[in-house]
Amino acid sequence: MTSEFSVLLRRLRQQAGITQEALAERAGVGVRTIRGLETGERAGPRVTTVRLLADALELAPREREQLLGAAVGQPVDDEPESPAEPPPEPPKPEPPSASEPVAVPDEALAEAAGQLAHAVAARSRREEEQRQIHDPFPLPVRWERAPEELTDHWANIRRAPAGSTSEPLQLAGTLTGIVDVYRRVPSRRLVVLGRSGSGKTILGLRFVLDCLKSRTRADAVPVIFSIGSWNPTGITLRDWLAGQLTRDHPGLAASGPGGTSLAAALVEAGWVLPVLDGFDEIAGGLRRPALEALNATTLPLLLTSRPGEYAAAVAETDVLTSAAAIDLADLTLDDLAGYLPRTTRRTDGAKTAWDPVLAELREHPATEANANLIAVLTTPLMVTLARAIYSDTPDHDPATLLDTERFAGIEALEEHLLDDFVPTVYRRLPDDRPGGSHRRFDPDRAQLWLGYLAEHLTRLGTPDLAWWQLGGTLRRWQRTLVTALIAGLAIGLADAVVGMFFNSFAHQLFDGAIVGLLAGLMFGLVHWLTVAGKGRSIAPSGVRFKFRGRTRAHGDRSVPRFLIGSLCGFAFGGGYGLVVGLSKTLSGGGGLVHGLVIGLGDGLIYGLVFALGAGLAFALLGRLETPFDIRSAVSPVRLLDNNRTTATAQFLVWVPSFGLVVGVAASIVVWFLHDLLGPLEWGVGDAVRLGTLSGLGGAIGYTLVLTAWGQWVVFARIWLPLTGRLPWAVGAFLDDAYQRGVLRQAGAVYQFRHARLQNHLTRAYQAHRGGPSLGKAR
Repeated sequence: MTSEFSVLLRRLRQQAGITQEALAERAGVGVRTIRGLETGERAGPRVTTVRLLADALELAPREREQLLGAAVGQPVDDEPESPAEPPPEPPKPEPPSASEPVAVPDEALAEAAGQLAHAVAARSRREEEQRQIHDPFPLPVRWERAPEELTDHWANIRRAPAGSTSEPLQLAGTLTGIVDVYRRVPSRRLVVLGRSGSGKTILGLRFVLDCLKSRTRADAVPVIFSIGSWNPTGITLRDWLAGQLTRDHPGLAASGPGGTSLAAALVEAGWVLPVLDGFDEIAGGLRRPALEALNATTLPLLLTSRPGEYAAAVAETDVLTSAAAIDLADLTLDDLAGYLPRTTRRTDGAKTAWDPVLAELREHPATEANANLIAVLTTPLMVTLARAIYSDTPDHDPATLLDTERFAGIEALEEHLLDDFVPTVYRRLPDDRPGGSHRRFDPDRAQLWLGYLAEHLTRLGTPDLAWWQLGGTLRRWQRTLVTALIAGLAIGLADAVVGMFFNSFAHQLFDGAIVGLLAGLMFGLVHWLTVAGKGRSIAPSGVRFKFRGRTRAHGDRSVPRFLIGSLCGFAFGGGYGLVVGLSKTLSGGGGLVHGLVIGLGDGLIYGLVFALGAGLAFALLGRLETPFDIRSAVSPVRLLDNNRTTATAQFLVWVPSFGLVVGVAASIVVWFLHDLLGPLEWGVGDAVRLGTLSGLGGAIGYTLVLTAWGQWVVFARIWLPLTGRLPWAVGAFLDDAYQRGVLRQAGAVYQFRHARLQNHLTRAYQAHRGGPSLGKAR
């Protein structure tokens, strides 16, 4: 029985004037697939198949949407149907390819893809504005077809039938035509090669925006992923892509079709077009497995890399399957002459500070100084640095760049631009932009702090500067010790201060010391077992708290949360009761044996009470969690704010719930154990005191040790500033560095504006410290 999709596909093919065989060849699918789709024998066409057919038929945007709408079961506009050709004999069904995505999903995925597209477009536009790409206009980025040894066979790229030959594609172009060039590649797999600073990231950003500008409802959403943080030996490409989407768009953590997250469903169904930026930033030993993992998929994608690193990986394994490649060209002297004078004010009539320099370069290009400067300014990175130092700062004269006594060669000039960039941008206030910080930071200290952050990323082997991982370069035992120390001090201080309302100063000072010591030990142990000992960091929360209506958690985790909380509570309560009971007995003149009996009894009581309280509090926290809205896209600042709000809500839930349960349960347990252990001294005041102090101490420990925001407080707001590695106002410093153009935003994380700047700051920091660090944290 023919479906609406079958009728529409047949009509569109007939309008194009091609046969089923010709359509199959153009689209790179089997003839039996075309016949099955037109007769209705093959139901549930796959999203990639629908897009391939639309491309092969060269459909207009409205027709593309009609075809996808019919595929997902949405109504299409009624139009007169062309006479149908007689249906062929029913074909035998083909088994689905394991490499293809799942069938075209329901309307919920299409809607989620549309919302993702809006969020990605808004973020990409902000990044272009922040990087002053259009001020005064984008630097020219041109390219040619890359060498043949770095591309796959043209027959594979064109998806030609076996035995046929194919000519190379015409791929040369400029920045504004990158989408057209990509769409010329039938396989939809393109590698963009360019040396350091040649504009690969900017090209990727422009590709995303131009794709989204012309996107129809049937098209995948292009999303930039910094592939340098991917470890292909530990996680599959699709799982990594889904994780990155969830991190940057927390709403995609909501449940999707098949019980997976929306992010995973979008990736699996082909609604995401990955723009994988920075293949060369993957650790050297991981590039080969990364390329092999990319070749194990048929995902359409755009990959950027430096030529050397990509060529080395190709030599070890193979080219990117079915991928064409382009190579970015250098900027020319004409490009510089058209751009640099328009980046600064006039100084003498119609002249600018750059005009005499450019005239000298044009008239005497072969002299040593001029040739060196021309060579340096062939990449957008170096031109951007030169602009920041000499165009945006009136008291700097670009003629200095021609001084061969100061700059003996190309390397010296590049080091000068990299070295002067940070001090220059920190000598002036950041631009007056919405949300911009106007805090002043000393240039020398700012460069030192940035150097620490650069080395931090180098040691972690990632370009992503994540606020929740700022303690990651400390050794595991150091992280555990710092966490235990700060958590113990905070809990002990809270116990001592609040407990004075119930007991004498001397008694509560002793109790606070005992509680702080035990809390530090127990929460340190919890941190080691759950986080540091496994080499992990606590990921930011992708949920918010909803106190009214039904929550939309991604699965009922109440039971495991209750068990985890009960075990932690029993361990802490048992240790606390033992120490308190033993110390009270010994201080009152009792013997050791009697003290141990009393301590074990108290430990049993406190252990049971704390187990019940912590278990119920953990379970309640899980029940109140709900994913963020699908449309929510986060920046580092917004993600930090969201997690602070979530952690505060968890704290406010934990204090009364844990405290109330502990106070009531303690009274019940005492009543049950009265006959077994004899008369026990316990009253209403004891229950209130225990509930109040336990609720407060438990909430402090949970927040500092088991939440990403708490770890941010421990390391970024206390430990690292205390040891001089970072300023006390870390959040303001990072946002200020972003406003000044030293950092860029990549979703929920910061990155240095270029890997060369990060490497330069790392070397400078290591030289300041007296040598490189010993290696990665353990």
